[in-house]
Amino acid sequence: MTETTTTTGSGGETHQRVTGDAAVLTTNHGVPVGDNQNSLKSGARGPTLLEDFVLREKIFHFDHERIPERIVHARGSGAHGVFEATADISDLSKAAVFTKGEHTEVFVRFSTVAGGAGSVDTPRDVRGFAVKFYTREGNWDLVGNNIPVFFIQDAIKFPDLVHSVKMEADRAYPQAGSAHDTFWDWASLMPETTHMLMWAMSDRTLPRSFRTMEGFGVHTFKLVNAEGRASFVKFHWKPRLGLQSTIWDEALKLQAADNDYQRRDLWEAIDTGAYPQWDLGIQVFDEEFARAQPYDVLDATKLIPEDDVPVRIIGTLTLNRNPDNFFAETEQVAFLPTNIVPGIDFSNDPLLQGRLFSYLDTQNSRLGTTNFHQIPINAPRCPFGNFQRDGKMQTQVPKGRANYEPNSLAAHGEDGGPRESAERGFATVNAATGGDEQGDKQRIRAELFADHYSQARLFYRSQTESEQAHIASSFVFELSKVGVLDQVPPRMVANLRNVDEDLARRVADGLGIALPEKAAAAREPVDMAPSDALSIHKNMKATLEGRSVGILYADDSDGAEIEALVAAVAAAKGKAVLVAPKVGGATLKDGSRRKADGQLAGSPSQIFDAVAIVLSADGCAALLKEAAAVQFVMDAFGHLKAIGASDAARPLLDKAGVEPDDGVTDLGGAFIAAAGRRFYAREPGVRTLA
Repeated sequence: MTETTTTTGSGGETHQRVTGDAAVLTTNHGVPVGDNQNSLKSGARGPTLLEDFVLREKIFHFDHERIPERIVHARGSGAHGVFEATADISDLSKAAVFTKGEHTEVFVRFSTVAGGAGSVDTPRDVRGFAVKFYTREGNWDLVGNNIPVFFIQDAIKFPDLVHSVKMEADRAYPQAGSAHDTFWDWASLMPETTHMLMWAMSDRTLPRSFRTMEGFGVHTFKLVNAEGRASFVKFHWKPRLGLQSTIWDEALKLQAADNDYQRRDLWEAIDTGAYPQWDLGIQVFDEEFARAQPYDVLDATKLIPEDDVPVRIIGTLTLNRNPDNFFAETEQVAFLPTNIVPGIDFSNDPLLQGRLFSYLDTQNSRLGTTNFHQIPINAPRCPFGNFQRDGKMQTQVPKGRANYEPNSLAAHGEDGGPRESAERGFATVNAATGGDEQGDKQRIRAELFADHYSQARLFYRSQTESEQAHIASSFVFELSKVGVLDQVPPRMVANLRNVDEDLARRVADGLGIALPEKAAAAREPVDMAPSDALSIHKNMKATLEGRSVGILYADDSDGAEIEALVAAVAAAKGKAVLVAPKVGGATLKDGSRRKADGQLAGSPSQIFDAVAIVLSADGCAALLKEAAAVQFVMDAFGHLKAIGASDAARPLLDKAGVEPDDGVTDLGGAFIAAAGRRFYAREPGVRTLA
């Protein structure tokens, strides 16, 4: 057994170092590694250096571990659309894509992170939110997630993160989930993950739909105007339909009911003309603001509260066309953080700096050729040309001899090819990210990177009581799946004591373990003002727009009541879905036959946002003997949804354990008003939460 000593670095990161003659970590070529936690930078807040062969080899090997599936974000859904710039920000950026009134074609890919391409849509997982803008100045890829922060501060740790959360190496399970030994062993030893863990254990990782989740660029970038003045920027996507999530029990049952639930939801919304929309917002700030904060804006585990820097809306994204071919477009689309246009620039965020190397290498590995940019979904929509030639799968046929420059071929009547442009070309802004740009080459983190708990505390204390209960319960569930590594749950709870004592106690109680001693913090956390923008429940819209209502009926149901419901749901911009014991439908009270949209056994209530039960006394008596009908109502109540019911349907509600509350109504206007929301006050009565 290797003996190690554990120390803490300048950023609060964990270093485990061997002693004596124990085996030393090396590169693939046997060179001993002195620091496996930090990439090599020019100063603590300077850019990552290309000469860092440890970083490059580690990520290079990681990028080539899987073929041909993506290592992460393998399961995805894509759509075409358009971005319209709606605000004049020429004072901030010269990028053509932000010219007010400009319309830019886009392709967007949503994805889960941990699972393979054949996994399900609805695990507890981060969702990717990647947008390719086909601007008139070249492609710009904004490659982000539905959470504004990340697990790690330095790209050198990315292979360790993914190895720990993926299927365990000796047994190849579990798939698409973090509730297992290796992830929590790693995370509990990496305090910098704490803020992201709060988001991951919240309902943010259980989105109701791609259409009702936010997107974030995660990193701090720069905007550059025509005069060369740079500002820091964070990018936000705000869904027009508002935020909405599922709850854990509902997500589990969705996996059984429809493995493609979110993929289907996106496709059908676009196919029926209910085009999903997001507003693009920016948080813009300067170096003076950055210096004044108790956190480092280059730290990808930190966010900038919207209360401190409000999000300014500058454009709208509309998805209006489904792919013609999944493989050719959604599967072959290649997003690159290095796809950038004049007017936008990078910061020295060490996680971003590593991504700038990694993604290009990854796409070459996945798509098998340096010419992957010629695949139609990846090709720019503006004129492009250079002197790069040949290579595997070359589809272009360049003419002439000009494959180098400078050349004088044009002076001899030949085509000399394109040339650089100082005026129109991309130029890295001549502005330091911070005052510590210069300095010795070091494997080090900036001092403020050591605060791993302040923003985790901010996030937790910004949630509603229901959301806090969900977070605590998620930690309990995930840590309960840790097997033989019995040191891991107490170690994780010890970290949580730095976030919030009540949270730590609830998790410890839920696990049935003693409250451990608080873990030593590399930098003592500070209290930050709670922010409503961090809560899903505080940002949900009470609307039926873009949502669905399942209407359960049977033989002898009142057709007029059904028609009135369908009309009322449509008037509220929702979608009514008729469910009957048989897909052929049922014979109504007036003797007519009404076909169903789905069979009861295959259309459980978890696929709907609200349900209505339209039954006669005889129809109700028949469904009392149908387990699927009882479960339909029971799950709707347990998942905190509105339930509208005819008087005759009351026995079915009673058998399903439905108790009266504001979300249980008749079939009139009260149901339509209730159907656009969830009733979280009901939850303590239907399940035990931490």
